[in-house]
Amino acid sequence: MFSLPRPHRHDVLMAAIGLLGGLALWALGLYLQGNRLFVAPWVCLLPLAVVSGLELVRRTAPQTALAIGTLALVADQFTVGNLATVLMFTDLMYAAVLYGTPSAARRIPVTTFLITVAVTIGFLAWLRSPQALLIGVVTGMVSFLPALTGVSVRNHRDAAETARLHAEQTALLAEMDRVQAVTAERTRMARELHDMVANHLSAIAIHSTAALSIDDPATSRDALGVIRENSVDGLAEMRRLIGLLRTGGGAREPAASPTLASLDALVEQTRANAASSGLTCTFEDDRGEGGALPTPVELAAYRIVQESLTNALKHAAPGPVAVRLGQSGQLLTVEVSSVFGNRSGPRAPGSGAGLVGMRERVALLGGTIEAGPSTTGDGTKIWRVRAELPVEEGTSRT
Repeated sequence: MFSLPRPHRHDVLMAAIGLLGGLALWALGLYLQGNRLFVAPWVCLLPLAVVSGLELVRRTAPQTALAIGTLALVADQFTVGNLATVLMFTDLMYAAVLYGTPSAARRIPVTTFLITVAVTIGFLAWLRSPQALLIGVVTGMVSFLPALTGVSVRNHRDAAETARLHAEQTALLAEMDRVQAVTAERTRMARELHDMVANHLSAIAIHSTAALSIDDPATSRDALGVIRENSVDGLAEMRRLIGLLRTGGGAREPAASPTLASLDALVEQTRANAASSGLTCTFEDDRGEGGALPTPVELAAYRIVQESLTNALKHAAPGPVAVRLGQSGQLLTVEVSSVFGNRSGPRAPGSGAGLVGMRERVALLGGTIEAGPSTTGDGTKIWRVRAELPVEEGTSRT
């Protein structure tokens, strides 16, 4: 069932004031054009009633209200005339521009301007007196001026709405950036925590298994010593990272990050942890002499070696584990190889995060990484991790 939209309370108030004001003017005999012998004075109330009713739909049907209101205004010119009718018509003109379609808002001011010019020229040609200019001014005040006011208010309203939407979009983008930054920071911290403690926990798991399975007090004592050493080191690493999280520092990487100079100690520690597994670790640095590499590059290379040694400790078959560094121009090469083995090693939920972390680190630096089984020239099956990290121009290594 069709129903008219409920009018705005301000429109109802304007319609009531206009109608009552027009009735008061009519009752007092205050007409615009004096008595018309061929039309009764009360006839001016008909256009007044029509325009008052149109005030109720000035927001919901502004262009229709203007079209009907124009006819009512023309009809009012053939009566004694009522000032309230003219004033409410100017409001309909204003509302048609303010609440109408964008095309109507562009078209109505131009049309009313042309009508004002045409009426002025027409009355000048007809009356040939200054009174024609007054008629043109009145026509402009009734039609063009309300339309121009509507354009100005609409432009300000649209500008305010655009500014509001821009502010909302800016706030939304800022929130999205904040969420992404938090997510990226959590990912970085998770990767850092894994890299810090995975090596120590793997050594603890392997030596605790050995201590439980071998009935030899000396071997068990050695295993417990390794377990204690790795647990203390791992706990220290975790405390350092937790301290960084509490201080909320803005550094891209944790302070005192390990560098390539620490690889000797890392390999030596892995060699001690892997002695009972039949693994022999070697380290070869073919980079030559130079200046310092960027901190992110050194940290990524260190973590790649650390994770590769951890995986070798868990899964590699007895044999050599070789770590090699090389640099050609602006490209740092990190390679870790071990004899391919089928040992399951100690596993826990989330296993495989180390390889993901290595790939993330390399991707952030714009490098490449390969990790998988390979075969040497003598037919030995090995597991090899090879990463190539770009080094920024103008940097050198110590």
